[in-house]
Amino acid sequence: MRTFLAVATGLPAILLTAALVVVVCFWFLVAAGFTTAYSFDADLDLRAWGMGGVPVTIAISLLTFLAWSLSVGGTLVLVAFTSPGPATGLLRMVVMPVLALLAAWRMTRLFVRPLHRLFPDEPGLSGLGRTRDRDHMDHAA
Repeated sequence: MRTFLAVATGLPAILLTAALVVVVCFWFLVAAGFTTAYSFDADLDLRAWGMGGVPVTIAISLLTFLAWSLSVGGTLVLVAFTSPGPATGLLRMVVMPVLALLAAWRMTRLFVRPLHRLFPDEPGLSGLGRTRDRDHMDHAA
């Protein structure tokens, strides 16, 4: 447990840990009714990144969780199975976060496809889907 906490709060994983805390706080605000899952849809279009078809908040939350999990998990594997040294330090500080983000992005793209069925009024991955009716946003105001 001590190693897990040290990895999750050490560099560079602390950046993803902070992002994960922000995501969790956002979903608490959604659960409490202060905001909606569609809050950032007007600001950002993720279709170019292959993550369209679901609300932006869901895609970014999934990406953040996967990147954090892969980064912390990969670093734990490095700590457990390698000896400390400059090569291990370089892997841990540079390569692991980059690989975790790339792998998380690819996995998010795969997970978003089946989730699109839950959000039929979101534009599809091809961009040919219907535009979402924003009536639910008007009721919140």
